[in-house]
Amino acid sequence: MNLLSCKHLCVSYEGKPALLDISFSIEEGDYICVLGENGAGKSTLIKTLLGLKKAESGNIEFLNGFRQKYVGYLPQQQTVKKDFPASVWEVVISGNENSLGFRPFFNVSHKRLTEENLKKLGIYTLKDKCFRELSGGQQQRVLLCRALCATKKLLILDEPASGLDPVATAELYSIIKNLNDEDKISVIMISHDTECAKKYAKKILHLAKKQIFFGTKEDYIKTEIGKKFLEEIQ
Repeated sequence: MNLLSCKHLCVSYEGKPALLDISFSIEEGDYICVLGENGAGKSTLIKTLLGLKKAESGNIEFLNGFRQKYVGYLPQQQTVKKDFPASVWEVVISGNENSLGFRPFFNVSHKRLTEENLKKLGIYTLKDKCFRELSGGQQQRVLLCRALCATKKLLILDEPASGLDPVATAELYSIIKNLNDEDKISVIMISHDTECAKKYAKKILHLAKKQIFFGTKEDYIKTEIGKKFLEEIQ
C-alpha cells in the first residue's frame, strides 16, 4: 500500500534550483535511505515532504488515508534545542499534538500511547528525568519516541545518529530497524553512514539535485554510483 507519491518535484533554495524532477513513492514497510553528497538536496527534500518548503512544480500526494500531519519527524541533533527544562514525559507526549484537534489537553489515549512508546524504546524509567540532563544517545531516543507518538505509518529521520558514539549509534539503528520490521512503520532516512545504508535499507534514493537512482538496494549496488557508495563497505 502506497503512503506517499512524489512526482516530478522541483524545488528552489535561495533562488537557485535545489531539486530537479524528483519522482519516487513510499510504500508501507519501506526502509529508504537517501544518499548523496553535501548540497545534493537531501535536506531540502525532507523539508518539502514535511511541508516546510514549497515546491516550484510537481506534487506530493499522501495516499490511502495517510496525511502529512501524521508523519513522525526526527531532525538532526544540531537543530534541536537541548537545554529546555522539560521532563522526558513532557517531550514525548508533545508528539501527540497533531491529534489534539480542538481539545486543549492530552487525553487518556494520548497518555497511554506515550507510556507504550516509552516502554517500547526502553526509556520508561527516564520519564521523570530532565531532558537536558540526558546523554546524547538518550536524548535522541527520547526524540525518536516523540516522533513515534506522531505516527503509526511513516518516520522521516535526518541524520539520526550524527554526533553519537558507536554504541549509541548501534542501539538507535537497532531500534529503528525493529520499528520497521515489527511495527511495519515505513522509514525514510537521510544518512552519510553508508554502512548503515548497506545493512538496513530496502531501497535507495540517490540525489545530486536531480534524481540519480531510486529502487532496491540490490539493484543500486549493481550501478556505478552504487558501487562507489556501497560496495567498498565490507
